[in-house]
Amino acid sequence: MHQAQFTNRLIRETSPYLLQHAHNPVDWYAWEEEALEVARKEDKPIFLSIGYSACHWCHVMEHESFESEAIAAIMNAHFVNIKVDREERPDLDEIYMNAVQMMTGSGGWPMSVFLTPEGVPFYGGTYFPPESQYGRPGFREVLLAVSRHYRTNREKVGEMAGRLMEGLQRLARLQTTEGELDANLPSAAFSRIARNFDARNGGFGSQPKFPNTMNLSVFLREFARTESPRALDMVKLTLEKMARGGIYDQLGGGFHRYSVDDRWLVPHFEKMLYDNALLAKLYLEAYLATGNPFLKRIVQETLDYVMREMTDPEGGFYSTQDADSEGEEGKFFVWHPEEVEALMGAEDAPLFCRYFGVSPEGNFEHGKSILNVPVDLGDLTTFLKVDEQRLADAVERGRKALFEAREKRVKPGRDEKVQVNWNALMISAFAAAYQTLGEPAYLQTAEQAARFILDRMRTGEGYLLHTCKDGRARFAGYQDDYAFLINASVDLYEATFDLAWLKAAQGLAELMVEQFWDDAEGGFFFTGKDHEELIVRSKNPYDNAIPSGNSVGATALIRLGTILGRKDFREKAERTLRLFQPLMREMPSGFGQMVCALDFFLQRPVEVAIVGPLQADETQGLLAAVRKRWLPNHVVMLCDLEGGGEALEMIPQLSGKKQVDGRPTAYVCRDSTCSAPVTETRALEALLEDRGRGTGGEGRPL
Repeated sequence: MHQAQFTNRLIRETSPYLLQHAHNPVDWYAWEEEALEVARKEDKPIFLSIGYSACHWCHVMEHESFESEAIAAIMNAHFVNIKVDREERPDLDEIYMNAVQMMTGSGGWPMSVFLTPEGVPFYGGTYFPPESQYGRPGFREVLLAVSRHYRTNREKVGEMAGRLMEGLQRLARLQTTEGELDANLPSAAFSRIARNFDARNGGFGSQPKFPNTMNLSVFLREFARTESPRALDMVKLTLEKMARGGIYDQLGGGFHRYSVDDRWLVPHFEKMLYDNALLAKLYLEAYLATGNPFLKRIVQETLDYVMREMTDPEGGFYSTQDADSEGEEGKFFVWHPEEVEALMGAEDAPLFCRYFGVSPEGNFEHGKSILNVPVDLGDLTTFLKVDEQRLADAVERGRKALFEAREKRVKPGRDEKVQVNWNALMISAFAAAYQTLGEPAYLQTAEQAARFILDRMRTGEGYLLHTCKDGRARFAGYQDDYAFLINASVDLYEATFDLAWLKAAQGLAELMVEQFWDDAEGGFFFTGKDHEELIVRSKNPYDNAIPSGNSVGATALIRLGTILGRKDFREKAERTLRLFQPLMREMPSGFGQMVCALDFFLQRPVEVAIVGPLQADETQGLLAAVRKRWLPNHVVMLCDLEGGGEALEMIPQLSGKKQVDGRPTAYVCRDSTCSAPVTETRALEALLEDRGRGTGGEGRPL
């Protein structure tokens, strides 16, 4: 067995990213008081390096610089070196990423920041090569220059640190506004965001191109509210182009992180749990809005991938799959025509290769090809003069054969830590998919993950812990952990009508308010009142790769407040929306999920109350009328006649609602006004058509 030459403090950590650096010659610390104390005592600047396990350029910088004994000697002599996993410590990542963006105009990972012993940044960047090249200063040169500057120009270091602190504090300060919430803002936001839409390839802007699910959700809600065909067409184009591109894993399902080009062809190959959660939910909603079975297939393949590759035997979901395998980015996913022919034979291989764009010259490095679908199957059969069923059969046989062969390759690394916020997003996706598609495995998967969190990732007092790895749950939960899990718990309640999920949501909401709510201005801080004190305490306002905690918190409180009759929850949601309204107006593309929350609040949720035995066929028919249509702003409640007393006690909206003629019965309410009760599915569909826009019955117009 190979004996490592070096071992540093990171060997004590559970984060796969930190453990990757545990045998560097760098004298790494994790973020801990000991490191800060050493910096203060020795009056040394801190070098802070932030990344994550699936980050390709993080691996590159480690290999080039952190494994270099010469560079490590400079780091150890002149700095206190701290390594942080951004997925474990998003609070630190947000603060110091804001600082790097102020200094350089851009950001990314690996993030490289130099701090005073008090933790205040004064210089930073992202990836540095070991030696100067391509206009980038070399890391060795940067280290020596920063060390010299810190020793000899302390006054200038202090001035820069002071300016950055002012900027960070300014970003953290949000002040609530007076006046009513703007009913025109959701449509105005749609129009602003749409200016950056790529009408040729879908998505926004040019390269690199990210899925940006939150803004596409704004477009779907514009369609639901106004029946705008343009809004829906933009969503359909984007989702189809993505699902046919290389950003989608054509063999195994699931989406890669982003595309380096504007056509969705060449991805950055890492797969993130959150992308697949958000995209599965978006494709599901688009399926409800359109009835397109292709979108349904993508949902199913994506969730199947998560169950197969990203689910812990005990129930939680893993975080990421790496971009690299065997030291090469994308090696696991790419193909050459000769490999395809060896697996499929000379007759079918050319058809498969034409369909998936596999060519001798390749579309990726080393003459390899990323599978994508450049031409629709029907158009290709016409061009090739081949029977459509013959081509379809060859494609499906090839997908199976190549997938089985790929399973024998060396797989990309996997970060197996469980994170509450990302898990909650995936729980919501599975719970929603169960409601629409009726697959019992989806509900079982969602419930197992939620139980894992509630059983294994809480303190004795019920507070959430952010991550769990190797049986060890750590780090006080952040506000988005609570917000996302409240939302997921409401999704599970609406999928099962098990009051345990509603109780869990209520308890978490009360803890979220206790720990994170800002009584002075409204909105939620990202870190709790009992959290370690950092240089600023922000409200994490913007959507990034995942929605902001404030936007999901507002959505969750509207839903939960409506179901439980908790006026205090709805009031806090309204104050949060009021706080962020100026930012939604100013830069709606950074607040897509908040715009959706605002739309939910302004539209007033359609409240569907059903009274009847859950397992009765008639009850299931009434539920199907709700679940098979695109109705974005609604809540659904049920009083099962057996044990219904507790439901009546928890959910005021069920009070006084009875069965008609002994049959399962539905009531549709909005703004404290309810319809006459109905017992027929068709009658309920008509009420929903009247009180909410969209389509119904497997996505078809009523």
